[in-house]
Amino acid sequence: MLYDLTVPAWQNGLKALSSELARARTWGEENAVGELQFAVARLAPDMFPLASQVRFSCAQTLQPLARLAGIDIPDFAEDAPGFGGMQEQIAAALAILETVDRDAMGSDPDHMVSFTLPNGMTFDMRAFDYVRDWAQPQFFFHRTTAYAIMRHMGVPLGKADYVGYMMRYLRAGTAPAA
Repeated sequence: MLYDLTVPAWQNGLKALSSELARARTWGEENAVGELQFAVARLAPDMFPLASQVRFSCAQTLQPLARLAGIDIPDFAEDAPGFGGMQEQIAAALAILETVDRDAMGSDPDHMVSFTLPNGMTFDMRAFDYVRDWAQPQFFFHRTTAYAIMRHMGVPLGKADYVGYMMRYLRAGTAPAA
């Protein structure tokens, strides 16, 4: 159950983020917006830039694997300086997600999970609550913020880009005419 609530959603989100970054790179080349401009772009002065949001998106898929499944994960300690590095971080996270054993995630939603933030705050919660109230919101916050930064920079992205993976569920004949 915990696997089904997390890993497929993270895979969908990271693949969509990868596609959005590819579009941003192309759009940037066509509109004289450089990679560094994208990497350091942010929505507000007190928010992290795009490169950090991508790094955090990747990390937020892997930290729960360590906490729920005891999987060793790499440390994405540095922001990537450009699109190539951001894509490498996403590819590394996806490669690890591909190897996750469904059973390793556990089937007991009441299993206790504890973690401490860098500021010293410690949380104790059931695995289900951890997934619902921490792991998923953390991933989607950073993933959405990355999308929003690219939109803020002018990249013509839309909801269909954010949830492009939904097309596999589209009933034939129901798409609007172009």
